[in-house]
Amino acid sequence: MSTARTDWLNPIGNRLAIPGRRGRWKLISRRNFAVNRTVATGTSVMTPSVVAESSQGLQQLPFKPEGYNYWKWRSYRIHYVEKGEGFPIVLIHGFASSSFHWRYNIPELAKRYKVYALDLLGFGWSEKALIDYDALIWRDQVVDFLKKIVKQPAVLVGNSLGGFTTLLAAAALPDQVRGVSLLNSAGRFGDDISTTDKTEDTALHKFIVKPVEEIFQRVVVRSAFWITMRPDQIEAVLKSGVYRNHSNVDDYLINSILRPAADPNAYEVYYRLLKQLMSNPTKYTLDSVLSQLSCPLLLLWGDLDPWVHDRAKPNQIKDFYPNTSLVNFQAGHYPQDEVPEQVNKALLDWLSTLASEI
Repeated sequence: MSTARTDWLNPIGNRLAIPGRRGRWKLISRRNFAVNRTVATGTSVMTPSVVAESSQGLQQLPFKPEGYNYWKWRSYRIHYVEKGEGFPIVLIHGFASSSFHWRYNIPELAKRYKVYALDLLGFGWSEKALIDYDALIWRDQVVDFLKKIVKQPAVLVGNSLGGFTTLLAAAALPDQVRGVSLLNSAGRFGDDISTTDKTEDTALHKFIVKPVEEIFQRVVVRSAFWITMRPDQIEAVLKSGVYRNHSNVDDYLINSILRPAADPNAYEVYYRLLKQLMSNPTKYTLDSVLSQLSCPLLLLWGDLDPWVHDRAKPNQIKDFYPNTSLVNFQAGHYPQDEVPEQVNKALLDWLSTLASEI
């Protein structure tokens, strides 16, 4: 097969296939793609350091295309935001998101606390490292961030994948984490996961079937990645129920998702993340991590989340871990951005009850 027909399948080749107009695909160089940050036609461009207000009238974190602060961790460039003074609150975003997803929470929390928002490795403005990702990578990143940047006790707040990461970090560093808040957290209880016996790989399966399966997976994931990472598609997904109230699905939000996707390594990282997340769901469970937790827990839960199908999950967490407070919202997967005023109030109220802890 000729190179011209196959180079778009290569995740580390010199050319990329991206969706163009009228459903047609075109090849562009990785270098031009990275330099120009061209993700798809119709991408809106935001001027640096834009300050705006949401429908709730809250101040937004200024959007800076170049990012805020950077920290070298295990040779990787890690991005984080730092605002305010006082007791530290560390915010951890969810899958395919960034610190900018806390745009309406950081300014409000920073009026009373020192607020950090960290981009996990492989996401946001942090480096898109070509490594084998695992939940413990992000746990270790957060633990080291607490030790080397925060350098004092803190409260961790995490959304989605970031929620489960905060639990792992809190369990690993109990002396420094004084409280944890989860917003529509990832993770399942062990009883909810069905396991199947693994049969020993035959030579045919190992050397022929598996490689073919991986090639097919890459083709499917690559196509899905480039189709999804278009402004109109991102907006459509967010408005499909992920945000029940669409007023905050705006250019700021869409750009905060699109810009990291312009990194030359973005697709390969996306593929590795999906592959790892699907490969071993039984390795880390909510019950195994919660059993190691020793600090107060706050659940801030969007009840209309289309991605967390188990409506009983927050109550199940509360039953398993009694030192839990629960606040429900009529919101989707990202309550901190959809109903930020309500989330900020609930979080600040809870933080005030931890006065003796912090």
